[in-house]
Amino acid sequence: MYIIRRDSHNPLIAPRHDHAWESVGTFNPSPIITTDKTHIFYRAISRPDILASPYAGVSSIGHAESFDGKHFQNKRQVVIPEHEWEKLGCEDPRVTFFEGKYYIFYTAVRSFNAEGIRVAVAISDDCNSFNEKHLVTPFNAKAFALFPERVNGKVTAIFSAHTDEPPAKMVIAQADNIEDFWNRAFWETWHEHIDEHTIQLPKDDADHVEVGAVPVKTDSGWLLIYSHIQNYFDEHKRLFGIAAALLKEESPQDILGQTHGPMLVPEELYERYGHIANVVFPSGAVLHDTGILDIYYGGADTTCNRAQVKLDDLLDAMNEDARNTFLTRAPHNPIAKPIPEHSWENKWVFNAGAVELGDSIHMLYRAMGQDNTSTLGYVRLNDGITVDERLPEPVYVPREDFEIKKRLPDGYSGCEDPRITIIDDTIYMLYTAYDGVNSTHVALTSISPQFFLEKKWDKWTTPQLITPDGMDDKDMCLLGEKINNQYFFMHRIDGRICADVVDDLDFTNKRINRCIEMMAPRPGMWDSEKIGIAGPPMKTEHGWLLIYHGVSKHMTYRLGAALLDANDPTSVIARLVDPILEPLTPWEKTGQVNNVVFSCGSVIRNNTLYLYYGGADTVMAVATMPLSKIMNKFFLS
Repeated sequence: MYIIRRDSHNPLIAPRHDHAWESVGTFNPSPIITTDKTHIFYRAISRPDILASPYAGVSSIGHAESFDGKHFQNKRQVVIPEHEWEKLGCEDPRVTFFEGKYYIFYTAVRSFNAEGIRVAVAISDDCNSFNEKHLVTPFNAKAFALFPERVNGKVTAIFSAHTDEPPAKMVIAQADNIEDFWNRAFWETWHEHIDEHTIQLPKDDADHVEVGAVPVKTDSGWLLIYSHIQNYFDEHKRLFGIAAALLKEESPQDILGQTHGPMLVPEELYERYGHIANVVFPSGAVLHDTGILDIYYGGADTTCNRAQVKLDDLLDAMNEDARNTFLTRAPHNPIAKPIPEHSWENKWVFNAGAVELGDSIHMLYRAMGQDNTSTLGYVRLNDGITVDERLPEPVYVPREDFEIKKRLPDGYSGCEDPRITIIDDTIYMLYTAYDGVNSTHVALTSISPQFFLEKKWDKWTTPQLITPDGMDDKDMCLLGEKINNQYFFMHRIDGRICADVVDDLDFTNKRINRCIEMMAPRPGMWDSEKIGIAGPPMKTEHGWLLIYHGVSKHMTYRLGAALLDANDPTSVIARLVDPILEPLTPWEKTGQVNNVVFSCGSVIRNNTLYLYYGGADTVMAVATMPLSKIMNKFFLS
């Protein structure tokens, strides 16, 4: 589990209209750090020349420098088209300091077809003047990155071959001398065996991967930051993302691990709008002694940007065992199953709200019988994972017109997915009310802790509808304390998590009527289709811990986590890239709805997080972890 945090100074470099050579785009930055400076080499696009053919801006390679790594100045061109083989542009530099010299490998464009797009190199002794140039590949290639040191005594590079004439291949090339890389005879021999040099990064046939940054050496192997473009062959559906793989140190063709999907997708304005919209493209990486990895990338083919990630967390996320055991499932899961003798819960039991009261944790779970009516059952757990009491009758049943079945006798209806909050000695429960005909609503009811512990279930107050008519509004909770003396609600509208605040909880003449957007689905990621809260956020010393569910394009339900600001919960401090729990066990993968883990409640007890969830909408389970384990993931230091 890890976060990736965009630099607050983004964009680091943007086009300047008073510099004709970079007035259209400044993007795909490649950094190099010298004794006192951070240097960035980047692709710059000029205004088109109205007298030139083809009518297009020309790319050159720009250079900027910074003493603090945040503010860049002294922008100038360092590599410009000079030869026939690069007459239409010098694109996408990747710079490496290798054996005393600086090498910029870049895409040289002679013509806008596969034959005319190749790799070239510019060389410097001082990182300032690049006077020596060579054409490198005699075939179509891009994204050539030179490893910063020899691998098993060989000069080593990784690049994308035949990128413009699919199928493209990500390949490794090794030579005795760096000069071999601009020797045509070397490439003729190498190319005869190109399949032997290919790196097989798993991907769908419709996707495309391309080398991003110069590989970074770590104690675990070579870290490769690369571009993963989903739906590559359909320009209207392309999804650009940044991913990572770990390559074996002595044989970088061997993959030791990789991220599960992209770690960064276009979300910010400077990534979504520009010369080419909705693009994040990685082109550089720097590992600091602090263990923080800087990832440099282009945004919308317009700007230079940077994001940061904690290296150890990123490497852990590539380890399948570490990923699958982030939360510890209780050994006797599922903790609650349907009971055949109970007609009201003999089909499915799932999605429980949870609250700690007295010396126990209490769960109210959704139950369904053969008539498909949802009611709520009760379970008590003294230690948080073992069921000590389970009542034989439901504790909450449909009783208002808006939740009583109106269509077929076995149609879906009832009281669904409860979420429980305690404020000022009152237990509030919000749940989804459905009559089988009209759109879902959220209803609010309450009970005193005394009546709850005494199991006086007839003391629930008359429920009130609190969400608008005609709107599919659900997954709602009430925050555990007031914010600026107002009640804070979270709910789901149009697949995204929203908020609203009210002065009081009397909904006789009002409804929740705003969607203050807090979090949205992330395109191309595990939560790309829709998201909604799990249980009410839990207060910690660093902010509100929110567990939420996300749905992928394959309709798999997983659980993720985010940290919200303590004083303004609409502000997301950090959001984990990967899910914290996903369907793995048979009872999470197969049931009423396959491939589902779904939670309506969690409890923090003695610095341990207890997460209660439904498996495949059929059974109830619990998973735990030390609170510090997840909280540490939200911060880079």
